[in-house]
Amino acid sequence: MKTKHFVRSLPAFALCASLFALSPAPANAFSLTSNPIDELQAQLSSAAMHAPGRVGIAIEDLATGEMSGVNANANLPAASVIKIPVMVEVFKQMEAGALDLNTTVEMEASDRDWGWGDMADAPIGTERTVNQLLWLMITQSDNTATNMLIRTVGRAHINLTMAALGMRQTRLSDYIRSESDSIRYALRTSPKDMLSLLDKIARERLVDEWSSREMLAILAGQHHNGLLPAVLPAGIKIAHKTGSLHDTLNDVGIVYRDNEPYVIAVMTTQLPDLDLGRSFIHRISRLAYHEFGSVERWREDRGIAAFSVDPSSALAGAQPPDDAMWDPLAPKPSPEAPELSLPTDPAAESEQ
Repeated sequence: MKTKHFVRSLPAFALCASLFALSPAPANAFSLTSNPIDELQAQLSSAAMHAPGRVGIAIEDLATGEMSGVNANANLPAASVIKIPVMVEVFKQMEAGALDLNTTVEMEASDRDWGWGDMADAPIGTERTVNQLLWLMITQSDNTATNMLIRTVGRAHINLTMAALGMRQTRLSDYIRSESDSIRYALRTSPKDMLSLLDKIARERLVDEWSSREMLAILAGQHHNGLLPAVLPAGIKIAHKTGSLHDTLNDVGIVYRDNEPYVIAVMTTQLPDLDLGRSFIHRISRLAYHEFGSVERWREDRGIAAFSVDPSSALAGAQPPDDAMWDPLAPKPSPEAPELSLPTDPAAESEQ
C-alpha cells in the first residue's frame, strides 16, 4: 500500500518550520507504526527549535522512499550546492549530443570569480575540457570553472531542466558573483529539491544510467569534507556537495551506510557565526546516521528489501582528471578511482 509521510511541524515561532507533504513512497512502502523514522523526525524537530539561524532539512531512506525533515520546501540560499543543477544540465546536453567530456571550453573575462578556485588565477583564453571543469566545479567548488560551464550550457536551459524535473524552488538567475550582495537571491533552492535530485542520481535515473553514475562518482570525489562527513565513521562512502556564503552553510549528499543508504540535505542561513552552522550540520548528520541503524534493523525484521543499487559499481564510473590532462608534458599515470577518505582535521577545511 502506498503511503504518504506527513512530518510534524514546529510551532510558528520556531524558525517558521512548515508542515510538508511528501510524494508517495514506492510500492513496497510500509506502515509507519513504530517506524524509527518517526523517532528521527522528533529529534530533527527538537534540534531545529534550537538552531542558530534559519534551517531546512530533508532526509530520505533510499530503501523505502520514506522521508522526513523540517522546513524542507523552504526557498533558501543555495550557495555552491547550485552546482549540482549545473552539472545535471551538462550531462543532459551530453546525452543529447550537444557536447561531450572532451569538449574544450575557453575561459572568458566574464567567467572569472575570485571567491573560490584556482581557475580565478588562470589567464584569459585558458582552455579546459568539460570533464576537467566538472571535477573542478564539484570537487573543488571552483567558481570560475562553474561560470564557464554555465555559459556553455546556458542559464535558461538549467532553469528549464530544473522546472521540468519538478524542482520548484531551484533557480539560477545569475552567474557566480561571490562578491555581490545579490548572490544570496540569485542562487536559490530547497532541501527537498536537492534531495529529489540526489535520489534520482542514487537510483541511476537522472538523465540516464551512465550520466547518473558519472555524477555520483564526481560527487564522491568531494574535497571539502568538514560538514556532513566529519562525524561519520571512517570509511563510510558519501557523495555530496557543500555550499558556503557569508552567513550560509549547506551540505547535501548520499550516505552509503552499510545496507541502509540515505539521502540527506541540511541547509542553514542567517547564521550569526559559521561555526554554529557547522556544529548544527554535524549534529543532524550524527542523528541521521544513528537512527538509520535502527531503520535497517526495523526493515530487515519485516522482510523489506534493501536498496538495490550497488554503490561500489556506481562509484567506479567516472575518473578524476589526472596530471596529464592539465599539462601535456607531465607523466601519464594510470587513473585511479576517487578516494573517499574523511578528513583528520575537519575544522581546518574551508567549506564551499
